[in-house]
Amino acid sequence: MKRILYLSFYFEPDLCAGSFRNSPLAKELAKQCGDSVEIIIITTNPNRYNTFKVDAPLYEHIGNLTIHRISIPEHHSGFTDQIYSFLAFYKGVQKIVKQYHFDMVFASSSRLFTAFLGYRISKIRNIPLYLDIRDIFTDTMKDVLSNRLLKTFAIPILEYIEFKTFSKADHINLISAGFKTYFTKYPKPNYSYFSNGIDDEFLNLNENVYVENNPKKIIYAGNIGEGQGLHIIIPEAAKALEGKFEFLIVGDGGAKARLLSEVNRLKLTNIQIIDPVKRSELLQFYDECDFFFIHLNDYEAFKKVLPSKVFELAAYDKPIIAGVSGYARSFIEENIVNSIVFNPGDVLTFVKSITGYMYRRERRTEFLNKYLRSKLNRDMASSILSYLP
Repeated sequence: MKRILYLSFYFEPDLCAGSFRNSPLAKELAKQCGDSVEIIIITTNPNRYNTFKVDAPLYEHIGNLTIHRISIPEHHSGFTDQIYSFLAFYKGVQKIVKQYHFDMVFASSSRLFTAFLGYRISKIRNIPLYLDIRDIFTDTMKDVLSNRLLKTFAIPILEYIEFKTFSKADHINLISAGFKTYFTKYPKPNYSYFSNGIDDEFLNLNENVYVENNPKKIIYAGNIGEGQGLHIIIPEAAKALEGKFEFLIVGDGGAKARLLSEVNRLKLTNIQIIDPVKRSELLQFYDECDFFFIHLNDYEAFKKVLPSKVFELAAYDKPIIAGVSGYARSFIEENIVNSIVFNPGDVLTFVKSITGYMYRRERRTEFLNKYLRSKLNRDMASSILSYLP
């Protein structure tokens, strides 16, 4: 029997874009393989947020799908924490792969190191390597790292790891077409652009449960990190919109303390911040809100990305407010009707746009049909299998 090694730092029941992408993709891949191919998934125990705890078995075997989950240290999303977490994952993967023969490696990676791990295994075993790149980690670190000494030391190492990894790959899927120009320096791999998509649970939404709020309610759900920059936009906007709009923030991350500090400093009463919840609970919050909010910090690297949250929010007929630039901005403006787009961190434009907005709801049928995750997964799984010897 042939075997595919499937590496993903995040997998169900974890709560994050990496889990939501890889869990259904792996199942579709196993479905297309049938009994002739076994998929060995190596991932971690749920760990995305320290404030969200859920149990999952360390080992599962379902048909031709085998899942190994590696326990990693508790962390608070800091840079050093993430290094220790990945080292634990790296060591755990090395132990598990000794048990198997593999015919190819698939690695889905946002922080480069899962891709690098896939490269190391494929090189040692001389088997095809297919990478799914969800972020340009080196590019992001150039913007995010504020410690000059750390940046001087870390960036050359990251660039070397990136070069070794991407140069060896047989195929690279770029989750955002905005990454395309960055990857022209790596001509060897074949490229595809299977993006994130809309999950099935967002296809039959009960829009009748919605009752328009007064004041209007704006929801943000997801990571609260330096990359999202919520602390530079939401508190000041909430202050200006007091009495007219309320904010509900659902999530956790490395910049949550900074957000809370700003909320307390401004003595704001129209912001509620709660810890991450299960997806079923989050959908209820979505039903009860009026606007969806997306924001990325004003970093050069983020001009290439496309937040996965765009897809699930666009499945609703409610307006989306997006503080983004670059590819994400052009994608939203071209594909998502009934959206309010402004430059990252621009409080004045955000406030002016939303106060002058005539509230309406509009079903995005064309977008729904184009970006079904199930369809994208079928095509991507077929692409992955084309590299199986």
